Amino acid sequence: MTRNNTERRRTAAGGVLVAATVAMGLIAGSFYVFACGVMPGLARSDDRVYVEVMQDINKVIENPVFFLSLVGALPLTGIAAWQLRSSERLRGWVWAALAAYALAFVFTVIVNIPLNDDLVGAGDPARITDPAAVREEFEDPWVAWNLVRAALSTLALGCLARALVLYGRIARPARAHLPSAADSA
Repeated sequence: MTRNNTERRRTAAGGVLVAATVAMGLIAGSFYVFACGVMPGLARSDDRVYVEVMQDINKVIENPVFFLSLVGALPLTGIAAWQLRSSERLRGWVWAALAAYALAFVFTVIVNIPLNDDLVGAGDPARITDPAAVREEFEDPWVAWNLVRAALSTLALGCLARALVLYGRIARPARAHLPSAADSA
């Protein structure tokens, strides 16, 4: 493989690693904001308001921008792991990020989304006869599993950030030895 092909592959891998890190940062931040702001704020609400606001949040969060980070972080991290598999210094960090976020994603799919669906399925909050029971079924498990998702995605973000720092240290010397446009003039 020529030096230009190697450099292009290295640059592409770096770009995917950056994209994975950004997507992971967005999703870790989303889970974090729910853990330390949204849910504690809603906890102060009465039962009917709590159910209504969470139903509204569940409806509006299902949008392409949010799904881009929620779903995109997983394949981007997987692609980065594959592209960087031959680097002993990087692969462990990226594979650890992939494993941590894969768990967070699985918990999202098997716990938090079904809880969201059940909450929406409870119906119009103004017509729910026992909003306290609906809230009780939802709140504690959702909050607990969101904390797990927040921790796992933050761990994944930290691993990707470490890989990005190491990638920068590895890529810098390689770029320093490449001929520049001025060298060929």
